[in-house]
Amino acid sequence: MSFRLMEHGKEFYVGILSGIALLLVLDYWPTVRVLTGEVTAPLVLFIGLLFALIFGPTYSKFNKAASKKLLQYSVVGLGFSMNLQESLASGGEGMLFTILSVIGTMVVGVIIGLKYIGVNKSTAYLISSGTAICGGSAIAAIGPTIKAKDSEMSMALATVFILNAIALFLFPVLGHWLDLSQQEFGMWAAIAIHDTSSVVGAGSAYGEEALQVATTIKLTRALWIIPLAIVLALLFKNKQQKVYIPWFILWFVAAMLLNTYLLENVPEVGIFISGIARKCLILTMFFIGASLSVDKIKAVGVKPLKLGVLLWLIISVVSLAYILWMRG
Repeated sequence: MSFRLMEHGKEFYVGILSGIALLLVLDYWPTVRVLTGEVTAPLVLFIGLLFALIFGPTYSKFNKAASKKLLQYSVVGLGFSMNLQESLASGGEGMLFTILSVIGTMVVGVIIGLKYIGVNKSTAYLISSGTAICGGSAIAAIGPTIKAKDSEMSMALATVFILNAIALFLFPVLGHWLDLSQQEFGMWAAIAIHDTSSVVGAGSAYGEEALQVATTIKLTRALWIIPLAIVLALLFKNKQQKVYIPWFILWFVAAMLLNTYLLENVPEVGIFISGIARKCLILTMFFIGASLSVDKIKAVGVKPLKLGVLLWLIISVVSLAYILWMRG
């Protein structure tokens, strides 16, 4: 039975990919948005993983090429969702805390990952950057810069998405139990929850002020993708190789500047472009998931999940302790 399924892997691949793409396009049709809105990055990554486990490697070269290019184009498009002035202004009050938390998370994550858990260098940096900055978007931006393998990207993304889902429901409950103010919860969510989408979800569940605080602080943290990508390009350079310049990060900066200064009076343009970029990023998750195999998953193991959970617990507890200490 499984052999027969594998024979039809290419047909299923084309059918699934076409179905996902169609649903993403139909999302622009208001009457069916209730259904198409459920097509999220974690779900599509899971579909890709499930496909790979059932059918095995299919269109491997295409998956690798498509995921690499589409990831980079998506990151550039996300720049149109950011306003440089707003991001810098929002981080003014807690700038020192933001800097310390980003650098601290990166350093602690890499040390724990390499010395104590035993993940490889790429995985340590992927999970640490995803935890420190903005989850899947950071991993998508950093992955090509450090030339991470598809298996490393998949496991890092899966780890972040699992923790995001948990945080989305757990954080508002803990916030009320700890009697955090709207300002305090917004800051905690922005620091300790990975993806911006989950930060927005948790913030909106807690209150309007918490949502505003969480979103603005998270946007400030997202700016750290730029210097981090450049630094890691230098760190991962081999002696025999030239420095890999992440040009797509520079285009990301250009898109952000365009959105800030040229599209200020027509925000609809930036919203439209960044919306397409998010849909491309979702589609990319299928290519990444479908690139996996049982052998690759066994080779990577559960160590990335251990690192992700431990690092998430550390940043959650430390940031909460700081916020409570600031309360006096």
